[in-house]
Amino acid sequence: MAHAAGLMVQGTTSDAGKSTLVAGLGRVLSRRGLRVAPFKPQNMALNGAVTEDGGEIGRAQALQAVACGLAPHTDMNPVLLKPNSDVGAQVIVQGRAIGNYEAQAYQALKPALLEAVLASYRRLQSRYDAVLVEGAGSPAEINLREGDIANMGFAERADCPVILIADIDRGGVFAHLVGTLELLSPSERARVKGFVINRFRGDRALLEPGIRWLEQRTGRPVLGVLPYLHNLRLDAEDALPVERGAGEGFRIVVPALPRISNHTDFDALRDWPGVSLRFAGPGESLAPADLIILPGSKNTRADLAWLKAQGWDREIQRHLRYGGKLLGICGGFQMLGHCVADPQGVEGEPGESAGLRLLNMTTVLQPRKQLRNVEGRLASGELVVGYEIHAGISRGPALDCPLIFGDTGGPDGALGEDGQVAGTYWHGLFDRADACAALLRWAGWEGRLRGVDLAVLRERELDRLAEACEAHLDWTALAAIGGWG
Repeated sequence: MAHAAGLMVQGTTSDAGKSTLVAGLGRVLSRRGLRVAPFKPQNMALNGAVTEDGGEIGRAQALQAVACGLAPHTDMNPVLLKPNSDVGAQVIVQGRAIGNYEAQAYQALKPALLEAVLASYRRLQSRYDAVLVEGAGSPAEINLREGDIANMGFAERADCPVILIADIDRGGVFAHLVGTLELLSPSERARVKGFVINRFRGDRALLEPGIRWLEQRTGRPVLGVLPYLHNLRLDAEDALPVERGAGEGFRIVVPALPRISNHTDFDALRDWPGVSLRFAGPGESLAPADLIILPGSKNTRADLAWLKAQGWDREIQRHLRYGGKLLGICGGFQMLGHCVADPQGVEGEPGESAGLRLLNMTTVLQPRKQLRNVEGRLASGELVVGYEIHAGISRGPALDCPLIFGDTGGPDGALGEDGQVAGTYWHGLFDRADACAALLRWAGWEGRLRGVDLAVLRERELDRLAEACEAHLDWTALAAIGGWG
């Protein structure tokens, strides 16, 4: 069987633009009638997504699938690492967690993982016309070269051509590109077919002498210079977004827990007219706030202890005494109960932790995750579409008054007796405008402006990205490199 063309995007640094370039390429190629799929061999991220086949992948690959007009699938990100400590992570292979591993132990897994990665890649190649591959971090990390499955280690085994992207807005773009190339082995260097310069502001003519020097120095073409797209609003792979308008309007504060997960839950709120959303970091106060939202966590007990060490448990009590509202999502929902127990050490050392005691329930963490896409209605009647990714089961009288009535899986979450505290396992709670407005009204928001459905915003931004890629990349050269011409 003939295999589809493959093209790998590697970056000189983290956040150079690999994810967005793959999304932009995918949207353009799908518009041109090609069946194209995204692929990332190994990802490290705490923002996850549930796939159509009931597994878990990185949020960036789910976004890239949407860009390509596809439903996310576990083959698009066969190895996902979700850090749960400074030296360890949960390892997810083809959508399913296989355990927690510290860094050294993970190295021993890599040969077997590479075979799983290649199997997923070949399956995608058999179903699509082109596969767009995203690397991780930089291919020039000398300490990570042995057993690499994320960058050139994969490219060599899969015989995949590579283009290298660098962020000029960081400064030093020519040093980044030339230095990365120099640190590769001869065979790896030969795989790099060209460069893309990302996030350029200003007059392109001023860049031309540098581009000519780079092409002469390396013998490789610059395939395009992408402009800086101001306020490009796409799902973040991991880094917390930059705040906008903090301190104005209806005030929402989210504690930035050390292992915060799926903070993309709050993207819709950040674009809601009249709403100010702020992530509170170490040493900062949660006040002033109209609504505090406890986010998801990859290590609920450790993040709960950290929250208490910040004194935020006392601030939350004060916030409630003054009439504020509190919402917990996933791990944040678990924290609201009387106890979070982890007898099998699913997220860390076995044990149990006292919760905030704001909802009459207890949670026990279990090895098998709940992974599913969900749809239902808020208790107030508005449609909610989201997903569940969690390892705990909560029980108690608080659940007799659910926040959501699911069409599948039954009711979810809890609404406290006094109406001030609520929680749910569902992510994506704010993505639909009607549901978002209802939850904001519950929290005391009195604005009248309607926000934008996140799915509509996402499509608009993907089209904006694709238009920039269409206008500023050499598509004839890319087609020749990628093999889809």
